[in-house]
Amino acid sequence: MAEAFDYVIVGAGSAGCVLADRLTEDGSYSVLLLEYGGSDRSVYIQMPSALSIPMNMPKYDWRYESEPEPHLGGRRLHTPRGKVLGGSSSINGLVYVRGNAMDYEQWESQGAAGWGYRHLLPYFRRAERRADGGDDYRGADGKLQTRYGTLSNPLHHAWLAAARQAGYPLTDDINGFQQEGFGRLDMTVGGGRRCSAANAYLRPAMRRANLTVRTHALATQIVFDDRRASGVRYRRAGAERLVGARREVIVSGGPINSPQLLKLSGVGPHAELSRHGIALVHELAGVGENLQDHLEFYFQVACTQPITLYSQMTPYRKALIGLRWLLCKDGLGATNHFETGGFIRSRAGERYPDIQYHFLPLAVSYDGSSLAREHGFQAHVGPMRSGSRGWVRLASAKALDKPKVFFNYMSQPDDWVQMRACLRLTREIFAQAAFDPYRGREIQPGSAVQTDAQIDAFIREHVQSAYHPSCSCRMGSADDPMAVVDPHTRVIGIEALRVVDSSIMPSITNGNLNAPTIMLAEKAADHILGKPLLPPADMPYYTAGEWQSAQR
Repeated sequence: MAEAFDYVIVGAGSAGCVLADRLTEDGSYSVLLLEYGGSDRSVYIQMPSALSIPMNMPKYDWRYESEPEPHLGGRRLHTPRGKVLGGSSSINGLVYVRGNAMDYEQWESQGAAGWGYRHLLPYFRRAERRADGGDDYRGADGKLQTRYGTLSNPLHHAWLAAARQAGYPLTDDINGFQQEGFGRLDMTVGGGRRCSAANAYLRPAMRRANLTVRTHALATQIVFDDRRASGVRYRRAGAERLVGARREVIVSGGPINSPQLLKLSGVGPHAELSRHGIALVHELAGVGENLQDHLEFYFQVACTQPITLYSQMTPYRKALIGLRWLLCKDGLGATNHFETGGFIRSRAGERYPDIQYHFLPLAVSYDGSSLAREHGFQAHVGPMRSGSRGWVRLASAKALDKPKVFFNYMSQPDDWVQMRACLRLTREIFAQAAFDPYRGREIQPGSAVQTDAQIDAFIREHVQSAYHPSCSCRMGSADDPMAVVDPHTRVIGIEALRVVDSSIMPSITNGNLNAPTIMLAEKAADHILGKPLLPPADMPYYTAGEWQSAQR
């Protein structure tokens, strides 16, 4: 091949940016990073409060949507994925949630040896630069900046007080010893700007001579020499190009694009590849299977006092917020407004939380597409561990044809049980005395929604993705027929090829996925470079004492 690098990374998202930085750190290796999107230098990306804008712009979003979901009345759900430097970390909600320690204990039990909580806590700490400083759980010297919001809106305090009145614990740190309970949410913001993986990792690394970043480059195929990955074909500026990888090809396209690229390259289920005329290189039945996501709905309540963000939604007020942010990088533009939240168990017998809350002092859809016509506040609420599984499959053998994405949402009977619990438990929290000074009518779902059938109808029509697709190239033991990568992130049965992104999670974690994805890439970098892994940290974590017999 006319051009070659030691490593070729496909995708400059959360994981790809981390790898581009870590693999070029000591100057020993040359790295090419390919990204189909373009620059992230946009006020819409960099200003935290503008988060709903880039996820709806074709310039920055792949504009994926699910296949018709049969259990949601045939609706197609928007599945935004970042098409820009930083990937989805440049268009997400900036909420930093690591997941529950028991998520990672489950990973180990699912065949991801060496990926238990004790192994991963040091990588979470290595990645993080927390504004409040580090401790045994939190990092202070990493690259990913995190901070709390100011909680300047009194509704955040009402939310936490109401949760306590309802009998739930408050926690000092959902990312520390105790996730269960209600408390402040961390956000990936530093210096008033979005701290995406591009800002945290890639931007500093781009100063190095051994890193080459090519935007508007669409990877179309991994090239193999027998069963060894030797390079990548990609299209750029209308021309087909080929680049060699002397050491490895690393696929970091995310939970939709990574399985698509593997299949386009002949790695995947034989029957599916045959239907599209793709020659089989290596059969792996699990490529594109096991797709998981979180669903949520918005529980909205009118506010009797004019203290919500509704008063800031006029063009004039938005302009003032934007101007202040441009000049000072502070004010309402410097927060994602998801400053408090919580994790609870839906019922007795759940060992750790299976419901997540984000609280927002405004009644609006997450993507900004609909705004209530009055002052209001809301909780985003949804289950964390659905048993539903979907898939990512090819629509054609062409790289630019979007793959078919099917989540099979709400396909398990227990999904409905959990969703009903979400609604009823949230209504109970909002009924507490702490909200008496503020509580107006129930905007959504509405006080008339009471029976199981009424709740199910509401869920079917209103539930939305929380934008956490994952697990479509899952990690497992090499003898697991549905595993795609081994615990070293190597594609099973192929040499010199890895997948590193949220697609390799064995199962979805409790909460937002950006923090676990960055951690995952930090650890994968040590595997790739053959470095000694960070020593395990055997730190305790919280389990409710009466979880077997009590919901709270």
